[in-house]
Amino acid sequence: MLNIVGRRYWYFGISLLVIIPGMIALALWGLPLAIDFTGGSLLEVRFDSGNPPAPAEVVELYETLEIGDALVQSAGTSDIIARSKHIDEGTKTTILSEMEKRFGGPITVLRFDSVGPSVGTEVAQRAVGAVGLAAVGILAYITYAFRGVPHAFRYGLAAIIAMLHDVAVVVGVEAIIGHFLGWEVDALFLTALLTVIGFSVHDSIVVFDRIRENQRIHRRLDFETLVNHSIVQTLDRSINTQLTVMLTLLALLLFGGVTTRHFVAILLIGVFSGTYSSIFNAAPILVVWENREWRWWFRRGSVRAG
Repeated sequence: MLNIVGRRYWYFGISLLVIIPGMIALALWGLPLAIDFTGGSLLEVRFDSGNPPAPAEVVELYETLEIGDALVQSAGTSDIIARSKHIDEGTKTTILSEMEKRFGGPITVLRFDSVGPSVGTEVAQRAVGAVGLAAVGILAYITYAFRGVPHAFRYGLAAIIAMLHDVAVVVGVEAIIGHFLGWEVDALFLTALLTVIGFSVHDSIVVFDRIRENQRIHRRLDFETLVNHSIVQTLDRSINTQLTVMLTLLALLLFGGVTTRHFVAILLIGVFSGTYSSIFNAAPILVVWENREWRWWFRRGSVRAG
């Protein structure tokens, strides 16, 4: 039988090797926030002639209209995406008119989003609140659901730690990808993150439920052996579920539209991380707690300090 729990610190180390570079990237570069959180306007247009202007030319047009700090990028062969400070409908109409004069038409507006600074701040606050509320709700639910098991609170806390692992992985990867590919944190990213949280907790509960059942059946087994046995029993189910979801997401990533690519990529990373954390982190954390191994770490730190 696989000894997953016996090698738990190897798996904890792998998690750190993935999370630490992401946290370093987050500290150095931060998250590239979209207008959903910072406020501003996004204008995406298509030049039907198939001959769009260079981004620098569009930036110059914005500056001529006294709209500073515009960020412009090409999208595909005919599209231009321009991000700027908040503009109203009248200013948008002026921009489109100037584009047709300078670069030729016709021009099709694919997307126009405008969010005020106060709204962007409110969205950011609600996003943080949503994650925090989810964590509290998960902790309360799992503690109640496993109330018949000794130390039920530990199960909830272990699920929260696994969830935070997945959040750290997703946010860290986003910081790296955002810096190099220009992908921004928008409302879709938040949707993907909350979906990943749900997937992670669901997978952890499946493993915890098997541990609970085995505690009733195998009363003489020590806790570490019982947890390892439970993980191995659910391994096939977890991997099959992950592969089914990941193959679907991979198909969407390769053949889906450009607008959903970022969303699908984050889901793909998060689903993989969620399965990993539920198998190799969440349940082994229960063993660490049961064996009180954290006391050894504190003692070791005290000896070094002395």
